[in-house]
Amino acid sequence: MNSFSTLFYIKDERRDKNGKAGLYLRITVDGRRTGISLNRKIDPSKWDSRMNKLKGKGVEAEELNQFMTTIRYKINRIQHQLIEEGNPFTAVDIKNIYQGKDRKVKMLLEIFDEHNQQMKKLVDKEFAIGTWKRYFTTRNHIAEFIQHDYKREDLPVRSVDLKFITRFDYFMKSIKNCNHNSALKYINNFKKIVRLSVANGWIENDPFYNFKAKFKWVDREFLSAEELQRLVDLEINWPRIAMVRDMFVFCCYTGLAYIDVKKLNQDNLVRNIDGNLWIEAKRTKTNAKFSIPLLPNALAVLEKYKDHPKVLDGECVLPVLSNQKANAYLKEIGDLCGIKKNLTTHLARHTFATTVTLSNGVPIETVGKMLGHKDLRTTQHYAQIINKKVSDDMSVLKEKLSGINVKESNKKSIN
Repeated sequence: MNSFSTLFYIKDERRDKNGKAGLYLRITVDGRRTGISLNRKIDPSKWDSRMNKLKGKGVEAEELNQFMTTIRYKINRIQHQLIEEGNPFTAVDIKNIYQGKDRKVKMLLEIFDEHNQQMKKLVDKEFAIGTWKRYFTTRNHIAEFIQHDYKREDLPVRSVDLKFITRFDYFMKSIKNCNHNSALKYINNFKKIVRLSVANGWIENDPFYNFKAKFKWVDREFLSAEELQRLVDLEINWPRIAMVRDMFVFCCYTGLAYIDVKKLNQDNLVRNIDGNLWIEAKRTKTNAKFSIPLLPNALAVLEKYKDHPKVLDGECVLPVLSNQKANAYLKEIGDLCGIKKNLTTHLARHTFATTVTLSNGVPIETVGKMLGHKDLRTTQHYAQIINKKVSDDMSVLKEKLSGINVKESNKKSIN
């Protein structure tokens, strides 16, 4: 049951020209309060703050004290009514009902569905299809969580508090078997819905204010120079698998994400002032512009498929299979190359950032621009990977040198 209290008070610091102060009623529910002006002015010297009433037994005091008793009775009756309804309520809800304002309870999944429907209409205009799918999945996880923890089909959005968020976080990790970063991504999607509700006044305070969680560092896999060359040199006799390998190699030397390769067309291939061919486009995920000079290995892939029917028809500059099929074939290609890493289309983007560019001395600002990063901190993640690789390699070197020193020391001892 909600904790509930009322208190009459005056704003002594806001006196009118006659020295009188306004009378107010404070309503508090679960520690959160709101105030109602009673449109009455009284002499502060006559106010008994301890007894919460006007001093004396004159007509003015009796009339005002009776007025306050009536107000308190109405507020208490509204509170009882809300308890009987069984829905969560706030001090603002009581105030709105008292003032005759409509109190329509906004339901959490209802708001989520409205948001997702609007987002779907803006796919390929403001959002990528993948972004919409993630919000759709988040909505379903929230629905499953409500059913699991609350045994209900939906909840009023005002029920969302810090406890709700932490329980959802635990649900994603324990029941849905998400790792920390995956769970946090869903929570961040949910945060947008909650803050939308706060902005519209459906939630009084942001429950995410005291929720603190950070993404954990994850080593992103990438191909070494030797592994990349092994993959480039691999002879493949199956056209569809060869097409996937070539698309992957193209991404390794351009840094393009799968969806951006798929959308690439002849208009995106331009001659720069240096006379070389460049790719100029916008990232589907962030809508950020990027420009990438085509390296020889990337040009070789385009040259190989220039007479492909889809390329000749102007559908694309490089024929690609679906992302799902491409990732399935990449696992076979990895086996053929003896590469034990989990090859995916996105691993090619990591390889471009690390092995192809940063490892070869390309400035991090240039790499970030080619990758279409809006924030350099995103690119710095790859620089940290390079630093870790240097550290690991140096550790191996130290062990080798240490072994050599031990042998030299033993020789001297023998002599």
